[in-house]
Amino acid sequence: MSGKKKYPTRAELKQRPGRLAGTSWDLFASPLAGAPGKIDAAKRIAAAASVRLGECFGLDYPIDAFSPGMSKTRGAPEHHIFGNHPAHRDDYLDGFYLQGSSQIDGLRHRRSDEVGFYNGVPDEKIVPGTTELGIQYWSDQPIVTRGLLVDLDGFSRARGRQLDHAHGEQIPLSLLLEALDHQGITAEEGDALMVHTGWSEWFLALSPEEKSRQRDCGKATGLVQSEQLLDWAWDSGLSILAADNFAVECLPPAANSPFLASAPNDRGMMHQEFLAKLGLPLGELWRLDPLARRMSQLQRWECLLTIKPLNVVGGTGSPANATAVL
Repeated sequence: MSGKKKYPTRAELKQRPGRLAGTSWDLFASPLAGAPGKIDAAKRIAAAASVRLGECFGLDYPIDAFSPGMSKTRGAPEHHIFGNHPAHRDDYLDGFYLQGSSQIDGLRHRRSDEVGFYNGVPDEKIVPGTTELGIQYWSDQPIVTRGLLVDLDGFSRARGRQLDHAHGEQIPLSLLLEALDHQGITAEEGDALMVHTGWSEWFLALSPEEKSRQRDCGKATGLVQSEQLLDWAWDSGLSILAADNFAVECLPPAANSPFLASAPNDRGMMHQEFLAKLGLPLGELWRLDPLARRMSQLQRWECLLTIKPLNVVGGTGSPANATAVL
């Protein structure tokens, strides 16, 4: 696959004038696409070459898996089945939070405290029924690309330690790069990166009481906030960054996060940088353990990855409906 870069580096993005500084606004053909706009037909065709065995892996947990979960506001949906007559069955959900389980964050999910929503979309446009930045775009134009998996859990275990999920380990960029180098992975324009930490499998094995205590302490393993991580993610050409943890990045944010001043409402998280400025979607709570184990057996870390969110016009996020094909 061609690794040719078509877009400015993040350092170059920071030199853009005014509100455009540090953003990818207006760089893609569609104002709704964001970083998945890096994926073209040639990239999809090349990604299909990753399929050698025809083995498929669904990357979504059940919609009620994280109950209780880390979120204090998202509950589990209630599933109802009814029949209009003895031969008929239908069903519906109550209290269905679209980001309550395995998900993809849409470009509406975060507003930059500094410059507003992605591409400068006015706040008043971010309401139910409007299309601007809605998740429906990636349903109409599914994300299909080469997926790469970096196995931080396996890499750490091979070095004689486990990631400390109970205390919300802050994973530095250096560890991510070491694992990528160990696996021989080089990201190319349009690739999706999946970060396997083992967090979801660990969390789901806890008792309900232990899950509630973990939620209440607010600590979750993730990538530590840094300018260097954002530089690397954008400059590597990623179209999406996904992980099997709660927020991709660590929670609470690092005390020395460089985004404390620019993202005060998020206490220094990187979500505003990724979503509102770079248009780079985040996948969270993905079911990566079975895929990681199989890839480890094969010592192959690439796949064809498809992501087709629910077609909810104006949605801020959605179940990822992600599938990896080896």
